[in-house]
Amino acid sequence: MRTGPGNPPGRSARSARPPAPPPGGALGIRSPRVKAARQLSKRAFRERGRSFLAEGPQAVREALARTGVLTELFVTGQGASRHADLVSRAAGQGIPVHEVSGEVMAELAQTITPQGLLGVCRFVDVPLPDLTAAAPRLVALLASVRDPGNAGTVLRTADAAGAGGVIFAAASVDPYNSKCVRSSAGSLFHLPVVAGASLAPAISALRAAGLQVVAADGSASCLLDGPGAPDLSRPTAWLFGNEAWGLPDDVLALADTVVAVPIYGRAESLNLAAAAAICLYASAREQRMDRA
Repeated sequence: MRTGPGNPPGRSARSARPPAPPPGGALGIRSPRVKAARQLSKRAFRERGRSFLAEGPQAVREALARTGVLTELFVTGQGASRHADLVSRAAGQGIPVHEVSGEVMAELAQTITPQGLLGVCRFVDVPLPDLTAAAPRLVALLASVRDPGNAGTVLRTADAAGAGGVIFAAASVDPYNSKCVRSSAGSLFHLPVVAGASLAPAISALRAAGLQVVAADGSASCLLDGPGAPDLSRPTAWLFGNEAWGLPDDVLALADTVVAVPIYGRAESLNLAAAAAICLYASAREQRMDRA
């Protein structure tokens, strides 16, 4: 877990002063800036403006680390005091900082307990050819994954496993959905993300880039750690399906291999995020051992 920067020598936490609030007072719910930001809760407006909302200090910190991504910052008085470093960094980069009340922040963040910071960010996704041109060794491909919490968690796990990218196929959730962004815990800003790709062409492009395509399916006869399992030291694209119905036969047919995560106990199944974590880390481990 990351910790915030300490206070400069000779300056106590009590004496540290938060940055002054933006001039002109807090913006109200009817402010044009607030209205424009609220519209980004809807996918159509996000796609029209190619902008999305990133709530909380972790997301804002990672957005600030990428030049030109964060375009506006909304902050409550308490948020400005608690995260003075981030507010100062944003202002120092010339990013407009808007003070809002807790009630307005709750409307913008759409969470029960907003953290007092919310950024407006430019889209960060990349074209599929950009991802494959980088010769990734590990990729997660989401096919009809609809739950934003699951999708964001897979993105976060892929980042932690050292993956070279995540592809959201056309029928999957929007990676800029607010819950998906929160669940990614800043990882959306770390690795290449492809949005809205057509599944079959994406698989063909990955295979042409030298990756084997391995589908994860709970009903597969081949187990991840059993006979006939794929060589995961090779560059691999993991194909994950819908939370309820998995991967249909026509999609499974696109993969080079189909495997199931073994269940040794009495659990009926694993959820998507847990299964994806096991698969991605299995590849990461084998690839790291192969390089050692």
